[in-house]
Amino acid sequence: MFYLILVILIVALIVGPSYWVKHTLRKYSYPEDRYPGTGAELARILLDWAKLQSVKVEITDVGDHYDPIEKVVRLTPDKFNGKSLTAITVAAHEVGHAIQDRDGYLPLRLRTKLVRLAAPAEKFGAAILMLAPIVLIVTRAPIAGALFLAGGLLTIGAATLVHLVTLPMEMHASFSRALPMLEKGGFLKDGDAPHARRILGAAALTYVSASLMTLLNMGRWWAILRR
Repeated sequence: MFYLILVILIVALIVGPSYWVKHTLRKYSYPEDRYPGTGAELARILLDWAKLQSVKVEITDVGDHYDPIEKVVRLTPDKFNGKSLTAITVAAHEVGHAIQDRDGYLPLRLRTKLVRLAAPAEKFGAAILMLAPIVLIVTRAPIAGALFLAGGLLTIGAATLVHLVTLPMEMHASFSRALPMLEKGGFLKDGDAPHARRILGAAALTYVSASLMTLLNMGRWWAILRR
């Protein structure tokens, strides 16, 4: 019974943040026409105001983000075309990253380098995990399997490290860049500032929730390999 409760608590701690992020962003996606302009239009206005005319705004299906390599703010269709509080707030958050890039913000530069290393490492780690049982059976040496398992877990954990290291960068983009622009520019309707803060908090925690889900996946791999 104790272990069951422990497992439930661990799963709640891992899944909870992800649920809260999705719930918050979805909650303020209505009404869909709360603002006169779209998230893409506001992003363009803020980028021009920040003297970042060269930074593009594009639509994407792989999640809202700023690409420091291509110099592009990318928004999912509901943010790009949306006129909700979530749409304009998330757009401002991503512009915040573009401004960080303009200013040479060190955590953003660090994350960019880590991402380049983590992506191939994560794929390599998954391959190692798949090979671990085979190596163990062929060599019949527990140490060999353990080495493959440790290497796989560590390399897959690279994604978790990237996400956790970048939390300060996300908070900075939300509350030191996006929120001041929204408030000083008068872009928010009366009474929307507290709600925008919640959305910005959710936007900043998106990567943390992703890292926790990665840890859950690592746990699944461990359980499979122990069978």
